[in-house]
Amino acid sequence: MTIQDTVPTTGPTTGEERRPHAPRNDRIRRALDHIRNDSTDEFDGVNGFTAEEFTDPGIARRERDAVFGRVPSIVCHGSEIPKPNDFLTLQMPRNNIIVVRQKDGSVRSFVNLCRHRGALLEEQEKGRCRLFSCGYHRWSYDTDGSLRAITRDNTFGEIDRSKFGLIELPTEERHGFVWVVDDADAEIDVASWLGPDMDEILAGYGMDSLVSARAEGFDEPVNWKIMQDAFLDGYHIQYAHPNTAAKHIHTNVMAVEDFGRHARFIAPRKTIDKFLEEPPAPDEDLSKYVTETHFLLPNSTLLRQPDHFELLTFRPHPTDPGRCRMEMRLVVPTVEDSGMDSERWNRIWDKNWKILLAVLHQEDFPLLRSSQAGMTSANAGGMVLGRNEYVNQIFHRELKKLTS
Repeated sequence: MTIQDTVPTTGPTTGEERRPHAPRNDRIRRALDHIRNDSTDEFDGVNGFTAEEFTDPGIARRERDAVFGRVPSIVCHGSEIPKPNDFLTLQMPRNNIIVVRQKDGSVRSFVNLCRHRGALLEEQEKGRCRLFSCGYHRWSYDTDGSLRAITRDNTFGEIDRSKFGLIELPTEERHGFVWVVDDADAEIDVASWLGPDMDEILAGYGMDSLVSARAEGFDEPVNWKIMQDAFLDGYHIQYAHPNTAAKHIHTNVMAVEDFGRHARFIAPRKTIDKFLEEPPAPDEDLSKYVTETHFLLPNSTLLRQPDHFELLTFRPHPTDPGRCRMEMRLVVPTVEDSGMDSERWNRIWDKNWKILLAVLHQEDFPLLRSSQAGMTSANAGGMVLGRNEYVNQIFHRELKKLTS
């Protein structure tokens, strides 16, 4: 059960122009050289930042509008709403939304609000229905958003029903994921947003044939950027995760490709150390000795493991810069494609999921809450990202382009 890579192979890119992708084995060998030399890929300079970027309501408002209200971000894997009329609800930075599979198999998203008096139309986190019905006065809507019924309409008065359907948000399903732009007046083009490099890379993984085996969200008292930064950082592993990840993953060793808005990097596992003295054969597949991570601007980290993917997304709270929503998903081969029976399939992914949750809740979250608390100090002073924090630098560089 191995995730295949059908992307044409090729050398590192700078994000300024499109260049061939480096073959995976070449990138892994570059990481192996870094282990030998106690080095890592480095950004072109050290850059400063301030605590206000994580605490200021004005900056948070600009991010909600200029980032999430303008560009696509992932809200779920398509397998979470597999059949027509399947839906899920979630809080985006600007809108409460309903994401629903249509009769023709497409996916559409609507503001989760009854057009009568503004009540939440659907309060379940997920489900399946033939229509959405408001609990306040029982107005109802088809799953395509059109206003279906006004209760006691003989006394309500005449309105143009075509103007009082649900407000639709730009939505597209691509590479197995559902993407939304959180503004009804915006447009969506996921391929254009990803750019030819990352769009081709994701297409090669065949994630539309996989399923979301486990998914859960967590509301945390932490700015979303602090969360996102933590899961792009290979510098903290030895210190924050000494008894878990640090036993398996090298600290401060990354081979990075900068695609401009997005990035990809190799982090070597310690099992690769057997090649430090005697290099691998030229044709040896080294993929099982690394984790490969993809940063998808604005708010997603996609980790590629040998037999599955892990997707982490981070969304700002709609009003409070000191809060966010993190969602984690295991995206894996179906039971049929895995070659396992359903009992073994569930047992394996349950075990993986419990390990991920333990590290998240016992190690990551406490540290990140502490970081947010530190940022609230009135005299926090300037802080700094190092050259070795390469993908964090890309994240903040590209975020500034969107918000300036």
